[in-house]
Amino acid sequence: MARVFVTGGAGYIGSHVVKLLGERGHEVLVYDNLSTGSRKAVLWGKLVEGDILDYKTLKDAMENFKPDAVMHFAAKIVVPESVKKPLLYYENNTCGAINILKAMRQCGVKKFIFSSTAAVYGEPDKMPITEDYPLNPVNPYGRSKAAVEAVLRDLSTAEDFRYVSLRYFNVAGADPEGQIGETKPDATHLITMCVRTACGKRDRLYIYGTDYPTRDGTCIRDYIHVMDLADAHLLALDYLLSGGESDTFNCGYGRGYSVKEVVDEAKKVTGVDFTVEYAPRRPGDPPELVADSKKIRGRLGWKPRYDDLGFIIKTAWEWERKRA
Repeated sequence: MARVFVTGGAGYIGSHVVKLLGERGHEVLVYDNLSTGSRKAVLWGKLVEGDILDYKTLKDAMENFKPDAVMHFAAKIVVPESVKKPLLYYENNTCGAINILKAMRQCGVKKFIFSSTAAVYGEPDKMPITEDYPLNPVNPYGRSKAAVEAVLRDLSTAEDFRYVSLRYFNVAGADPEGQIGETKPDATHLITMCVRTACGKRDRLYIYGTDYPTRDGTCIRDYIHVMDLADAHLLALDYLLSGGESDTFNCGYGRGYSVKEVVDEAKKVTGVDFTVEYAPRRPGDPPELVADSKKIRGRLGWKPRYDDLGFIIKTAWEWERKRA
């Protein structure tokens, strides 16, 4: 079993990974500034409250814990916000990751698992997207993550350091056992907003853009259940601990749903005909992003268990009603 230092482990995705790490016997230290995460979401290990931009606190926590590997989730992720506040995203996402890498070098930690994003691809002209597709992000969020990937490639070439970069597609749903889920009050994920509208926590749902070059004019995305994504992180950890070389993997199911299709399914699952309004496109939203996930299935043996849009929405709905 390994000792794993998890930045952002009190947040939505990080907390689900921490749960799996703990259940499978790994020792965990969560490092989180709690700006969007919750203490209650940390089900295993110890929590150190700190910011990744605070190098001394970060390094001290890492040095005291002596991890075998670091998993990094502490990032800002809202595309429209990144367009309005690019410096915030480059500072937190790019400079923050570099801070972590510097602390790792200081502490002798050589294995790193990075939360990347499909946003690094920009607006690809073919679907599904393979990992060797050229990176051409169209918003500061995607560029802040692509910059970290470049640093990782250079660092892995220059010294004894190995990483796995996992490029997430659209993460959704909640722990099927009902222990944790999305808690951020201003969450922007479509499925979260659907179930919150169905619960009456929002008065309406907005669909941004109906004139995209897609089958119904709304954006198409590949939705992956958060626990399948968490499992991908543990497989990446096993891969690095067993001597695997640095690599990058898409995390998605290889099937795209439009915004309208997701909304229709959410109404069906919840039984609530919630109010929907149409609004103009948001800046920085590509028309379609669908993963080719053959590489992670073949190389890491990833076998998703929850590849079903209705089930993804059902777990999010049950979690949101539990929180009501």
